[in-house]
Amino acid sequence: MPFLSRVLPLSVCLALTLLAGCAPERDPGNVYRGALISNLKTFDPAQASDSYSNQSQFQIYEALYEYKYLARPYEIQPCLAAALPEVSADGTVYTIHVRTDIEFQDDPTFPGGKGRKINAHDFIYSIKRLTDVRTDTYGWWIFDGKVKGLNAFRDASEKLPALPDSIHPALYDQEVEGLRALNDSTVRIELTRPFPYFKYILAMPYAAFVAHEVVDKYGPEFLNHPVGTGPYVLKEWRRGLRLTFARNPKYHHGFYPTEGSPADSAAGLLADAGKPLPFIDRAELYIFNETQPMWLNFLRGNLDRSSIPKDNYSQAVTPGRGLNEVIRKRGIVLNRMWQLDLTYICFNMKDPVLGKYKKLRQAMQLGYDVETVIDRFYNGRGIRAQSLIPPELAGYDSTFRSPYGEYNPARARKLLAEAGFPGGKGLPELVFLTVASTEARQRGEHFAQNMAAIGITVKVESCTWPEYLERLQVSRYQLVGASWMADYPDPENFLQLLYGPNKPPGENNASYQNDAYDRLFEEMTRLQDGPDRMAVIRQMKEIAAEDAPWIFAVHRVAEILSYQRIGNLKPHAVAESPIKYYRIGEGK
Repeated sequence: MPFLSRVLPLSVCLALTLLAGCAPERDPGNVYRGALISNLKTFDPAQASDSYSNQSQFQIYEALYEYKYLARPYEIQPCLAAALPEVSADGTVYTIHVRTDIEFQDDPTFPGGKGRKINAHDFIYSIKRLTDVRTDTYGWWIFDGKVKGLNAFRDASEKLPALPDSIHPALYDQEVEGLRALNDSTVRIELTRPFPYFKYILAMPYAAFVAHEVVDKYGPEFLNHPVGTGPYVLKEWRRGLRLTFARNPKYHHGFYPTEGSPADSAAGLLADAGKPLPFIDRAELYIFNETQPMWLNFLRGNLDRSSIPKDNYSQAVTPGRGLNEVIRKRGIVLNRMWQLDLTYICFNMKDPVLGKYKKLRQAMQLGYDVETVIDRFYNGRGIRAQSLIPPELAGYDSTFRSPYGEYNPARARKLLAEAGFPGGKGLPELVFLTVASTEARQRGEHFAQNMAAIGITVKVESCTWPEYLERLQVSRYQLVGASWMADYPDPENFLQLLYGPNKPPGENNASYQNDAYDRLFEEMTRLQDGPDRMAVIRQMKEIAAEDAPWIFAVHRVAEILSYQRIGNLKPHAVAESPIKYYRIGEGK
């Protein structure tokens, strides 16, 4: 094909050579082949803080609830629970019935190597483990302050010996007031106050069921030995190259949805209604640290799905946003969706310069040419963000405008002078942290050029993905390029990123603190969707825009290509890579 005829850089050739040694045949049978644009960090649900880990863990681990595959707006349904939660009239007590006919996957940990049946106590253990300080979890924020007695459990865990010397201490046998198993099949959760979005938290990967026997046996190596209840089991993990999942023979509780929209029916997405899942025997996820080898392998038929790298966009998509005819004739289809996400540049508010000078931060927002970012790096697939809330989420307002949500270098230079740094004089060099990929580096250099144009010197520093995550957790940066994808479809999931108590190691990476914002946030979390909640959210957006702890950048549109051999494919912005619903069709 003409797309493969040009001379490739040495690094790309080497990557293709490495892939060739482990890539499947072009017609692999009942196998799905996807891609991850980063090395996988962990299989421990308590540490699944990035989308790459989530995509992999969704194949193995399950929670009480999951998202309906076809429903839009996004809704949850029972998974390991027998029904939706029974919620008290005041919204503080959740009673959940757990299925006891579902078994953990087989593993040498269990007697005879046969996985046992799950029960309500497994959920209690999993949440306690997520709460345990010594687990080094990234997911504590989803329960912090929400469940009666759980924060006291966390405080007590700080006094225990470090792991792995005390993996399953007596503390775990003590009851937590608001987190109890009434019997083997019933969980009772008592909240500190109403949280209308709490049902979504129970569907997050952090809340997945894990077996204490597996944690006890593998200790620090648990992150490499996933044992869940999901549709697939991990068969092989070749670090930096490939993950291979095989059908879980014990998985009998998943069925293809029977309800969908008229558009779903017209697209053939209901042809398998009610049939048992999964349809695919094996799934393979290939790891690429650069987009070019991923793209070339997709065109060669070695991958079933691919995003479109910015440098290859015109090869695939026409100026009218249709699929290129050459690509289309190869049996490739294009799917689009809002990603429910936000890209931004985060200021470390603990930095003595960046945290002190608000007008400096406002100037940097005005000096950042986001429209060029959208065109150059996202091929026009997105809009400039004016606040935290993305399109298609409650609280998004297309008419809202930040006072600094425009590219205006002249105004930026004026504010820089008002901050006490005319022309950048007296301002030390700033360091911008990003991940070690070509595209991320290019975005960082673009930002540095924008800042130089208003008198600010910025140095770009790259690091690996695991180091990047670690440095965010300990606030070891000045400026950092970041993004957030919805964990659940509620505006709280974005607004909590600037809530003061969520400072690192929580998700408030900026260490931003504003008492008025925090009070409004707490009020907002008590309110159901409606005019009152929307009014509070608007006030929060106005505060965040004025304080500028971030440079708001882009809300992105996802465009995914796939071969027609992959059936039942409907992009989902919350449940990533739901492979169990896919079906392999005839040819390509």
